[in-house]
Amino acid sequence: MKRWVVRTVVALVALTLVTGGWVVHQNTYDLREERVEIGDLRGVLALPETGERHGLVVFVHGDGPVDATHETFYRPMWEAFARAGYASLSWDKPGVDGAPGNWLHQTMADRSREVLDAIAWAKGRPDVDPGRIGLWGASQAGWVMPRVARQPDVAFMIAVSPAVNWHRQGRFNLLAELAARGAPAEEVAAEVARSDTRLEHLRRGSGFEEYRAATGDTDLTADRWRFIAANHESDATDDLARVDVPTLLVLGGHDRNVDVADTESGYRRLVRDLEVRTHPDATHGMTPAGRGDIATTAVAIAAPRSVYAPGYLDDLRRFVEGVR
Repeated sequence: MKRWVVRTVVALVALTLVTGGWVVHQNTYDLREERVEIGDLRGVLALPETGERHGLVVFVHGDGPVDATHETFYRPMWEAFARAGYASLSWDKPGVDGAPGNWLHQTMADRSREVLDAIAWAKGRPDVDPGRIGLWGASQAGWVMPRVARQPDVAFMIAVSPAVNWHRQGRFNLLAELAARGAPAEEVAAEVARSDTRLEHLRRGSGFEEYRAATGDTDLTADRWRFIAANHESDATDDLARVDVPTLLVLGGHDRNVDVADTESGYRRLVRDLEVRTHPDATHGMTPAGRGDIATTAVAIAAPRSVYAPGYLDDLRRFVEGVR
């Protein structure tokens, strides 16, 4: 084999080893993860590597079939909290990764009870400080956490990209997605009419088959219809008005799911002890706008601490460090 070929092969092997080592290093966190069971919940408790007693951040998922680590996307946040002396607790949604149940059969009240059960469980652990248990939640968690945060066992709340009213959020998301792809006026009108028809059926309590027969809608499954029918009247206004713990609201300037101006206005009007952090170039998921799904996945694999908008992880750490 010619010498230049040998050198090329050796260089490629070395590059592969170095790159592989970098990826392994980037996916190694200063955490101790423990699989736990809380009744029917199957979860992960992520603890700081040092110290004997920690505060605790209970994670409340957004929409969708989310597992305990959110496909590893939670770990950079867990590490940020750990650096502030906090453990993190998260669990697989019912029906995800073999967990019993079906998350699409849950109401927001069901989800709130899960969180309260998890808090009660955590208070019995000797490595958790019961006076420093708070909540982190994103998106749909905005209809779960304010109900839980009214309880005396909750010390703080971190709300990332939450909505206040289900119907307003849905209409905003529909129009924002149509605008983002430049849909013509006639398509916008048709989609708005379709959305209005769906809402009419929800309000009069139509069953799934009745709704499908009347509209021909093949986008929804029976389980999804059941979930929407059970939760579409969700509105966090009354619960937010009764939240009396330090609250961090985190918003992204490129959020197409939630009207951040409406959310910020509601939180400022209703929540007494509020800090707002806005990341102008962030999406609904607090990732940098314009990066795209493929690039975001690549960053999540190769450099997961960089998957979020600059400063977001620091916001989380500083907030919990300031909670007394």
